[in-house]
Amino acid sequence: MMKSAALPLRLVRRMATKTAHESLTTETRETVTGQLSLTYEQRSRSRLRARLDDGREVGILLPRGETLQDGDLLADAQDELIRIQAAAEPLSCTEAEDPLLLARAAYHLGNRHVALQIESGRLCWLHDHVLDAMVRGLGLAVTTEQAPFEPEPGAYGGVVHSHGDVARDSDADEKRGQGPGPEPSQGQGQARHRHGQTD
Repeated sequence: MMKSAALPLRLVRRMATKTAHESLTTETRETVTGQLSLTYEQRSRSRLRARLDDGREVGILLPRGETLQDGDLLADAQDELIRIQAAAEPLSCTEAEDPLLLARAAYHLGNRHVALQIESGRLCWLHDHVLDAMVRGLGLAVTTEQAPFEPEPGAYGGVVHSHGDVARDSDADEKRGQGPGPEPSQGQGQARHRHGQTD
């Protein structure tokens, strides 16, 4: 388990989502004391040790299955509020005016359980040269960029992961008495996909 001495700030409650910010009082919005920039993989974990943008160390302990979004607010036991920011990470993107061609790309990416950000005439996924080659093989151009990644949520409320490298499961680490692992580097492995289950 996490040691409180090493983690003066333990974020245990989701106070508000980005879309609910308008309903917060001015006083509540002004009590936000820090910002935490996280990759998509990190935002998908219920247990995480990280550092705020100001350098303070924090621990996240949320119910399983919750995926944090850009702009969410988390609170500790004393109601100190921290804003979540989706960190920029390497993405691959494709655009097409032909909806059928784009739908084919989305189908083949989804068939590989890839987390996919869907926009009008555009698809993005975490950069992967194998997936890029597959999409190019469908007749689409692929570009890369550094940007926040906010994919579609899983159909059952869970998190969709690609079948790339396997990320460390921090919950398993806790069961072994090791506590959550260190932050993974950007673009590093994504967790195993488990049909019908959440993280």
